[in-house]
Amino acid sequence: MTFRFTLVAAARSSSRLGERFDDERPLDMAGRIAVERAAPTLLPLAAAELRYCSPSPRSRETGDALGFTPLAQLALRDCDMGRWRGRTLADVMAREPATVDAWLANPRSAPHGGECLLDFITRVGGWLDTRPAEHHTKMLAVADPGVIRAAMMYALKAPPHCYWNVDIQPLSTLTLTGRPGQWRLRMDGDALR
Repeated sequence: MTFRFTLVAAARSSSRLGERFDDERPLDMAGRIAVERAAPTLLPLAAAELRYCSPSPRSRETGDALGFTPLAQLALRDCDMGRWRGRTLADVMAREPATVDAWLANPRSAPHGGECLLDFITRVGGWLDTRPAEHHTKMLAVADPGVIRAAMMYALKAPPHCYWNVDIQPLSTLTLTGRPGQWRLRMDGDALR
């Protein structure tokens, strides 16, 4: 059984510095414009037999704006940040610098009371490995950048601390091919070029 699973990073809902943990805001104007610009490049992905998205507003709106009509999947939600939900990294760093440092250094740590990085990566990877599919099925998911980073770490079997070394740009794509437990990674580039 061979899968082709393309992950599309959701468009932005705020400026990079304004991003919040567990952000529930819809696309901002720049995000909407970026989706319109990227649409000609990304529209062919709508041919996928199975189309999913993270449950976040920006992921659902990105998928809908591209005509994917994706099915929201709870397992594709971003990492649960507990009491840090709705706050920016800068805000949390200013109030709890030692706690943030400990969280970044230990993938089993969840000082915010939410989900640790290791559990997040495992959850996303488990979802990937359990997709129903026939031979050569094409699948698509529009997801928050953190979810795509988690999928990448899982597919590569990379140590969890590598998660922090990957930057996923809005509307970029990542394709996984192979089968559960034996993924190959292909970077397709940025749709905005």
